[in-house]
Amino acid sequence: MWFRTKTKNRRAGRGHVLDVKLRSDQVRATRVRLGAITFGLLFSTVFGLYVLWRLGEWGMNRLVYQNTAFAIQQIDVATDGVITADQLRRWAGVKTGDNLFALDLVQVKRNLEMVPLIGTVSLERVFPKTLRIRVEERLPVIQVNVPRQARNGGVEFAVFHLDEEGYAMQPLDPSQRSTALNATNDALPLLTGVKLTELQPNRRVESPQVQAALELLKAFDCSPMAGLVDLKRIDVGSPEVLVVTTGQSSEVTFGLQDFDRQLRRWREIHDYGTRNRRHLAALDLAVPNNIPARWQDLSEVPVNPAKPPKAKPTRSRR
Repeated sequence: MWFRTKTKNRRAGRGHVLDVKLRSDQVRATRVRLGAITFGLLFSTVFGLYVLWRLGEWGMNRLVYQNTAFAIQQIDVATDGVITADQLRRWAGVKTGDNLFALDLVQVKRNLEMVPLIGTVSLERVFPKTLRIRVEERLPVIQVNVPRQARNGGVEFAVFHLDEEGYAMQPLDPSQRSTALNATNDALPLLTGVKLTELQPNRRVESPQVQAALELLKAFDCSPMAGLVDLKRIDVGSPEVLVVTTGQSSEVTFGLQDFDRQLRRWREIHDYGTRNRRHLAALDLAVPNNIPARWQDLSEVPVNPAKPPKAKPTRSRR
């Protein structure tokens, strides 16, 4: 018949479908094998590295960090100040028997530099059994007595020392000193007018007037007035000036700048009074012109000779 349709071969189409499915299964299986191989290689590599790391750590511990051949037998301590070597060893937190390789030098350095009396620290491993510690101490140049409330309800004084940069520290206990207190620079000038809140151990006092007072001390030691008078007290409580009291009962007012010029003018006025047998009771060097001065007769003032200028301590290591 003209209208009869021709029957298609359905088996041929099924063959192509099965062939595509077969190839997809093979590709999937290949990918799974490659993924398993890759994972296995990665795991083996990581595990091998871990084993090597653990073996290396074990070897370092056995051969180095736990090796008694590197146990510290000597802690060589030297300082340029007055702190005893035993006290420095205690502050360092190191003891004989500790392993020299395993010692954390950064932590030891931090332990020592946390002490306000210590300025700088250097450490060195000297193999096989020695730790070398070198310390530079802060040198106190002025003393501050600040009143505070005592536990019993009264008033007591908190004593602080400042070094030439203004770092605050509390006095060293006599048991921690290698020299007696009376053999050192114990007659420090007194700094007044400082607030207790400004004094924090191991912190620098940033007050401009306190820094000016420290600059005045340094300038005075090199000035023509050194050896003629003693600076006993510096008051920073007045704005824009420093009021200095000497051991010879004089009161001298300084501006906060150009101390060399003011000290030279003081020497000129001091020499004038000496020639005329007059004692300088008060002097205001903060005034640029027509310097106010108040004089006394020498017979009215008790004789109190100045101490000779102190030589700057040499920082020799022991």
